Amino acid sequence: MAIRRYTKMEYGSPDEMVFGESKYPVSYGLGQTVGAGVVVPEINFAPRPGAEKNPESLRREYVDYITKDILDRAITLGFPTVQLENEHIFQMVNEPEKYAKPVVAGQKELMQKYYDEHDIALSIRHTLADPRLAEEGLRPGMDNKHSYPEKCIHSIEVAAENGADLLSIESTGGKEVADYAILRQDIRGWLFGIGYLGSIDMAWLWPQIVDIAKKNKVRAGGDTNCAGANTSMFMAGGYLDRDIPRTFAAVTRAIASARTLVAWECGATGPDKDCGYEGPIVKAIAGKPTSQEGKDSHCAHADLMGNLIAQTCDLWSNESVEYHPEFGGSSVQCWLGSIGYEAALMNTAKQLKQDKLLRDLYMATDRYRSPEAFILAYDNAYKIGLAITEHGNDIYLRAKAAGITAARLIEDESKAGKLRLSKHEQDMLRKIITDLSALPDEESKFVDQCLKAYKDVPMFNPRNYDL
Repeated sequence: MAIRRYTKMEYGSPDEMVFGESKYPVSYGLGQTVGAGVVVPEINFAPRPGAEKNPESLRREYVDYITKDILDRAITLGFPTVQLENEHIFQMVNEPEKYAKPVVAGQKELMQKYYDEHDIALSIRHTLADPRLAEEGLRPGMDNKHSYPEKCIHSIEVAAENGADLLSIESTGGKEVADYAILRQDIRGWLFGIGYLGSIDMAWLWPQIVDIAKKNKVRAGGDTNCAGANTSMFMAGGYLDRDIPRTFAAVTRAIASARTLVAWECGATGPDKDCGYEGPIVKAIAGKPTSQEGKDSHCAHADLMGNLIAQTCDLWSNESVEYHPEFGGSSVQCWLGSIGYEAALMNTAKQLKQDKLLRDLYMATDRYRSPEAFILAYDNAYKIGLAITEHGNDIYLRAKAAGITAARLIEDESKAGKLRLSKHEQDMLRKIITDLSALPDEESKFVDQCLKAYKDVPMFNPRNYDL
């Protein structure tokens, strides 16, 4: 399958971007359309520890408890549309016929019943786990110990054949180098691990996912750099955290967006994954719908852009919550209420033609809360997208350009006195700009440089990336 690189922006200006609307809406599932004028709540969940003890207990947890609770609460609250997301646990990818198939089929059967009886638009995203281990081999035939590359692809096929409406994955290519780079705050290493190696791995993986989706008449959604940029974001943390500077995390997010874009370049239609905070950047480039998480995902983690990230979303998610009882019902019912009412607010704003006002309120709330929030504000996300498309055919140069653009945006706003940075953050920002600017303009020279510099990184094997 040919990969269509993005060399121009789908939006003419950042102001064209707003929540609930995309250039290329997507229809799938049971009466579901995303990106055509309505924000859809997307409820994500995890089974309780021990539910995986056997296939039947896992099926019961996912279908009879979690899915039924969600659908009952959606009808009770009068929500017209809901998307479920099932992030597959290890057992479901390791033995998909045994563990995943009954869950996938059972969820879809129950959803069909509620759709027929209540006329509620429903869909389900199945996000497949990526169990591949860099030290064992990321490609078929390399992992003689676990056969994880083969199991990964097979688990996607099982989901598509048995009831998935939307396929996603949190792929991990390049993570072994990226983790090494995060701990050392080495922006060159991050660019190599995620911007370059990660993009190569996705260009191998995503054409297969798109083919499986087309074969089964379902949608290939998108990827996320949860394994990389979210690790960086979590380590940077908030105002009490000092593990890595937040300026470093912000620039890694910009670089990661060039990698996440590859899924759509391979033919995925969107919507992409909620935990990809880089969504505003890739949406600005491609015009495809995105799912986002923020203030209603604090059941899973904290962030510094809980309102801002809703600015251009097409689905609004809770990230994930373990199934358990709360005072107001089960956990999935309570968090569905939170994301469902937030989506209702956005949709009402659209009906009253106040959507851009609400978008700007979301954005202004968190614009200066952190460097990462600042570069993801939709006007800056658009500028980073422009930098990527100017070098769209070169996976190295575009990732480098994304990083430099983000760093310069932060630097300019800091000098203007609007974005406050600590001395630690300022020092790191200067180092990032110096290091990125010093890199060669030729991909081959950059790769040669990095293969020598990172040859002793634990678990890194150039053969995983055909290098």
